[in-house]
Amino acid sequence: MAFLRSFGTGASVARAVLGWVSRDPKAAGLRRTNFHGRTVTLAGGPALAAGATIGAATGAANSRLAAAAVTAGAVSGAVGLYDDLVGNRPEQKAAKGFAGHLGALREGRVTSGLVKIGGVGAAGLAASALIGSRRTGRFGRGVDVLLGAGVIAGTANLLNLLDLRPGRALKAGMILGAPLAVGRGAAMTAGTLGASAALLPADLNEEIMLGDSGANALGALLGVAFTARTGTVGRLAALAAIASLTAASEKVSFTRVIQDTPWLRYLDEIGRRPA
Repeated sequence: MAFLRSFGTGASVARAVLGWVSRDPKAAGLRRTNFHGRTVTLAGGPALAAGATIGAATGAANSRLAAAAVTAGAVSGAVGLYDDLVGNRPEQKAAKGFAGHLGALREGRVTSGLVKIGGVGAAGLAASALIGSRRTGRFGRGVDVLLGAGVIAGTANLLNLLDLRPGRALKAGMILGAPLAVGRGAAMTAGTLGASAALLPADLNEEIMLGDSGANALGALLGVAFTARTGTVGRLAALAAIASLTAASEKVSFTRVIQDTPWLRYLDEIGRRPA
């Protein structure tokens, strides 16, 4: 019952927020041109962030987990939306990647990308501290909190790296979330999956775009769900995998790998609007 309630809440809130943001008089500022040259709206980002966050909090087993979900989802979504809006300005586009943002900082400029990185990292640390650790020693608990923070922030960034084609980030999130939607803590993940499922058709049809707001919130909430169910070994293994994939993305195009791998290309194209 809790699973269905959380799933339904996430889906309902995501659809409601999408409609509300799309009808706002300032919604024209959210329009972007996608890789097909079609006009889409970034309203999908705040819609997913709100639906997934509220749905996850609804399904949380206790108040600390609910607070962790709200912290990670809301902050990651907010700083992601800030980067979506401000990062489109010409002076912001010059800074590429983490090195570019640090270079701009050395010149005395704080880029929207650096605000996003700092915000997601801080949210991940706060959420992981709320989740806590099963270990009793202060050092061990500290290590677990840092590992959890890395998992939450790293998953947020990883989903953002995948958000380059319609439906790709949502599909990846639903695949990653499927194992977490079974057993202990499943209801919290259900809220995130509900919001994702509600917005997937519009994303595949190239009506909306998740942007940094939606992709970061989605990844952060999946990171929270995973961290809440694992200990030191699980968090360390997940962080190692995330770090490896993130490092690989600096050298290899994920889109190219997907296109060159038949079964990945098939999954990636399912339900997508023809070019």
